[in-house]
Amino acid sequence: RFPPEPNGFLHIGHAKALCIDFGIAQKYGGKCNLRFDDTNPTKEDAVFVDNIQKDISWLGFQWDELHFASDFFDRLYEIAQGLIRKGVAYVDDQSSEEMRKNRGTLTRPGTPSPWRDRSVEENLDLFERMKNGEFPDGAKTLRAKIDPTSSNTYLRDPVIYRIRHVSHHRQGDAWCIYPMYDFAHPIQDALEGITYSLCSSEFKNHRPLYEWVVDHIGFARKPKQREFGRMNVTYTVMSKRYLRELVETGRVDGWDDPRLPTLCALRRRGYTPEAIFAFVRSAGISKADALVDIRQLEACVRDDLNEKALRRVCVAHPIRVVLDNYPADREETITLPNHPQKPELGTREVPFSRELYIDADDFAEVPPPKFFRLKPEGEVRLMGAYIIRCGEIERNGDGSIRCIHATADLESGFGNPSDGRKVKGTIHWLSCRHAYDITLMLYDRLFTIENTAEVPEGKTYLDYLNPNSLTVVENAKAEPAVRDAAPGDKFQFVRFGYFCKDTRHGDTFNQVVSLKDAMPKK
Repeated sequence: RFPPEPNGFLHIGHAKALCIDFGIAQKYGGKCNLRFDDTNPTKEDAVFVDNIQKDISWLGFQWDELHFASDFFDRLYEIAQGLIRKGVAYVDDQSSEEMRKNRGTLTRPGTPSPWRDRSVEENLDLFERMKNGEFPDGAKTLRAKIDPTSSNTYLRDPVIYRIRHVSHHRQGDAWCIYPMYDFAHPIQDALEGITYSLCSSEFKNHRPLYEWVVDHIGFARKPKQREFGRMNVTYTVMSKRYLRELVETGRVDGWDDPRLPTLCALRRRGYTPEAIFAFVRSAGISKADALVDIRQLEACVRDDLNEKALRRVCVAHPIRVVLDNYPADREETITLPNHPQKPELGTREVPFSRELYIDADDFAEVPPPKFFRLKPEGEVRLMGAYIIRCGEIERNGDGSIRCIHATADLESGFGNPSDGRKVKGTIHWLSCRHAYDITLMLYDRLFTIENTAEVPEGKTYLDYLNPNSLTVVENAKAEPAVRDAAPGDKFQFVRFGYFCKDTRHGDTFNQVVSLKDAMPKK
């Protein structure tokens, strides 16, 4: 089973759990259920339920049965009553502060509750009155009677029911007491016939409590809990609490902000399920928690899109180039491949005219050494088209470049010069009259610190938010073939990077990943 709590969106760490749960079931011919652990109504919402299902389906997984913890509330209540009758559960009047104080520490055993020896009849009466709403939040709890002095703090008479006068997203106001995860989860596993309850390593110390519950509910078929190491990724956060804070304080643009590690954000940014699976496989599975370099994830999506993405031309920072010797009324089309290594993907026609856009990065008035792009009196080839020579530079009143005049080698056409001269540089271009205006969203790391779990004393993870994690490039230009792209379509903008058309804003393209890893080596 995959048992998310519907209090947030799934992230890349959940992808590992999904691969393990669904993958093991598939490998051994078993079944995998989806079960929402909706036992804490204070932060849960139907919006999260819907989006979690959407994310799982996007990855290509299909659950066998869909359940909610709230489906079992009546049965869980009956089982809790059975534990009271057996003398292994009692109603406690201590406040949360008193319980915390009396629970002890890792080196000091806990102290028994003064209400621990209430009679079965009194406990049953109080528990029913809790259910009927006679007590305010926090006034009473139902606790398992195990061992207040256990070396495992999770066995020190853990709370298994608490009072919450909060409306439930599915049950409405039918209940005002809700079971704790450690109580409800093993019972639901047993009721569904789960054989292996696979979970991340932070639940290892919970396993004795899981087994205690399973042993005391009297089911013949007992599920087994097994743990695997969590997967964290550098330069981001995986905590739902932190992700929720980023969203609710407006530091990011919703749960699907492409800078976040949520699956809906990765989908919006342009990541593919195949790349995520490759990343999970490359990260590996073990008992130990792992901090995986985000560049490993980027390498996986880069490899995947290199095979799939159609090639298109985009000029991020356009400079106008006028070909003085090219007829003003002439137009022609250049045939370019959709993918240079995959001829089966066909070609497309790109219009060519007298006035062109080139990228500002492809021109330098004072070129650095070994600069093979356009420069004064220099020659460069336009991708798939003519060789041009730089001429006069026209300027605006503030000294900025208005346009660059150039001449095209019309005699050589699209071939090599007849005199044998070599032209080393090739740049991309667009016809001005045919270019399509787009906005580019360029992304960097969300945080400036590699491991957000190791923040220096006196600081919080918010102190390391990267102020330059998003750069918006307006008035970029793209070839006409991009105009008809559907939301979610992905391209390689040649010599630039991989981009995906945004699902929220028209004519906006999100940078999926750069063509090469630009981060400095460690």
